[in-house]
Amino acid sequence: MNGVSWRKIYDGEAPQRVNKYLASEGVCSRREAEELIAKGLVSIDGQRVGEPGRKIERGQTIEVNTGNEAPQISVLINKPVGFVSAQPEHDQIPAARLLTPANLIGATQNMPDKRTSLAPLGRLDQDSRGLLLLSEDGVLAKAVIGETSKLDKDYLVRVAGQITDKKLALLRHGLALDGKQLKPAKVSVAENQRLRFVLTEGRNRQIRRMCELVDLEVTDLLRTRIGPLQLGDLPEGKWRALAAEERNALIRASK
Repeated sequence: MNGVSWRKIYDGEAPQRVNKYLASEGVCSRREAEELIAKGLVSIDGQRVGEPGRKIERGQTIEVNTGNEAPQISVLINKPVGFVSAQPEHDQIPAARLLTPANLIGATQNMPDKRTSLAPLGRLDQDSRGLLLLSEDGVLAKAVIGETSKLDKDYLVRVAGQITDKKLALLRHGLALDGKQLKPAKVSVAENQRLRFVLTEGRNRQIRRMCELVDLEVTDLLRTRIGPLQLGDLPEGKWRALAAEERNALIRASK
């Protein structure tokens, strides 16, 4: 839950259980919805909802107000090479160290600090750069990296070696890693020695290993998109807060 009031007029054809509707809108999980209802924080047309099984009907206005609860922090970073997205080892530098006021683009309601535990939603290795999502939001994490997520991710990849139609065909469908067949990928030539990959899975160093299998060496890897979320013109090394609308769009697109 984002820690702010949320209001919407229900426009579904059939009545729907409140907890199910809030989950489908990306406001929170069904369990979280039940907790909010128990706290008296959910209302329909100004009347407090007393039970999670209550149904909302077309034209009614539902509101969720979490009061003064602290919002869960979710940020996106344009990660440079040299930073790790996951827990650092030895002398590695975590990407979370970039989350300083000096690097912030725009405004944020809640500045991360040393006590904030932000998990990477889709890792980006130390030698790769681009869009990295960090969040303490479990609902968002499930939407982005859960086993049933349908979000795809976009990468621009510069390679060394000869690009052939045969290699492209293998990259698109025909490779296996760790004894397991990879899901089909969209791979196209973006420009001279640069490929565009669109993947729906995220195995460890997947693109680099795929390229190795067809005698191509990755010299630069940039992630530009996760589902509907674009890296856009966010400068390298900078970060910004994830907007509530972007969070909801990611959750809806994951289903």
